[in-house]
Order: sequence, then C-alpha cells, then structure tokens
Amino acid sequence: MDINKALADLKREPGFADHVGMMLIHNGVVRSWSRKDKNNVVAVRVKPDHDRIAAICKEMQQREGIFRIVAEANEGELQPGDDLLFLIVAGDIRENVKEVFAELLDRVKAEAVTKEEVFG
Repeated sequence: MDINKALADLKREPGFADHVGMMLIHNGVVRSWSRKDKNNVVAVRVKPDHDRIAAICKEMQQREGIFRIVAEANEGELQPGDDLLFLIVAGDIRENVKEVFAELLDRVKAEAVTKEEVFG
C-alpha cells in the first residue's frame, strides 16, 4: 500500500471533512527476531484471510464515529523489513478512533492472519 496515496484518496471521499478529525495508521513490518524468544528470523510466511479481514473491517466501520477503515495484508514469504500489514482508521474524535483501531489491530492479527517464522 502506498500510504500517502491511501490517505489522499480518503481525504477526497465525499463527507471526509465533515466526519473525520483523526486518522490512525498501522504499518506492521517483519522483525528480524522472534517476539517469543528473540531468536533470529530470516523470513516469515504469511497467509492472510482477505475475506475475514474485509468482514472485520465492515463490522467495525459501523461503530460510532468511524468514517472509513482501510486494510491491506501482504502475503507470501516476507523478509525482515518488509511491510506486513497496513491499517487505517478514520473517524471523528480520538476516543472513538483509538478504541476501534486497537480492537481492529488485535482482531485482524488474531482472526485473519497466520504467520510462520523461518529461523536462521
């Protein structure tokens, strides 16, 4: 995802200026170490469930104050430093946006993305 283009596209949507006062962005990146035990990671095999991600986004976009949610998960064997997951939550005020953003991130990672670390 080109994050600058995605943000510019959102800003061009009808109603944006009337409904958005905050956007939060997540850019998940492949680490060179395992979260579990700090072992050296040379790659990560990623399999997103794109339909599940879309369903979660659609559900959460109905929450109070949320204007739009954009998500993109990369797939395949990714190297440390590669982009893994992009999320954007655009909404009215920080209390609404922060709550939805945190839940969205946790749910997408738990329910819709599987990862297998390759150690080296």
